Amino acid sequence: MSRLVAFGIMALIWGVTWLPTKIATQAVPPIFLATARFLLSSVLFLVIVSVRGLPLRIHGFGRIVGASLLITTGCYSFVFWGVAHAPSGLSAIVNLSLMPIFLAFIGFLYGQERLSARRVGAIGLGISGLVLLFSGRAEAAQDGVTVVLALASVAFGTVCYAWGSVISRPLTQTMPPMVLAFWETLIGAIGLVPVSLLLEGYDPGRFVALWDGRVLFCLGVMVIGGSLTGFSIFLWLVRDWGAFRAGLYAFVSPVIAVAIGVIYAHEPFGWVEASGMGIMLAATALALTERPPVQVDRDTS
Repeated sequence: MSRLVAFGIMALIWGVTWLPTKIATQAVPPIFLATARFLLSSVLFLVIVSVRGLPLRIHGFGRIVGASLLITTGCYSFVFWGVAHAPSGLSAIVNLSLMPIFLAFIGFLYGQERLSARRVGAIGLGISGLVLLFSGRAEAAQDGVTVVLALASVAFGTVCYAWGSVISRPLTQTMPPMVLAFWETLIGAIGLVPVSLLLEGYDPGRFVALWDGRVLFCLGVMVIGGSLTGFSIFLWLVRDWGAFRAGLYAFVSPVIAVAIGVIYAHEPFGWVEASGMGIMLAATALALTERPPVQVDRDTS
């Protein structure tokens, strides 16, 4: 499978998972849902790794723990709390527009990325497209202070994901991405357990709700599609492309998510959204067609 095809599959899957996630959180709290998703994903990752006979030995345990707590525990805790207290449209703009920026700058600090004019231009185009795409979905805020804190939480969660992605790259050079995905998913899920208990409390009825047919279907899409397929591809692309190019899904997945929302949820769509979609896809093409430089991988951590 070519890397571009894999990138397209990953972006498609992560765009599709938005709607199932939204549906499932109507039945169970979001962080509890994330915990269940990643615990189940880690079990299935372990089955796949065992069937393929891949070694489970760890190279750089401290780095793996750090990446896991950043990518899964930190990101989902801060982003989900922020989304719960801020308009979803504004949260999406903050999360998705900042992702390529943080990936580029953190990657640059670690010596994995270069800040070329082409990349800066692609980021600027992508952000402008995102603003257009979600402009009609940025609902009015009721409590300005709470919303500011919530959006700051979303931004910090985005930093966590970007940072974890960058420090994961050296790990992909020494162990199979599928094995790394298992460890990062498992450790990150374990980290989410106390966060869910602290912020959402304990209710045994939530475990019963997970067996609801609609929730099971949505959870299946998130686990098999979002985690087993999407996250595995992401780590593979981080290894071969670097975190910035792999993270350009942030300009593609929203296009797919909005299209699905228009088709299945009858969400509003007009020339503004269409313009945003076109600009975001153009930004992605601009960055992906950049001629790759000689690899500079002087990761220092």
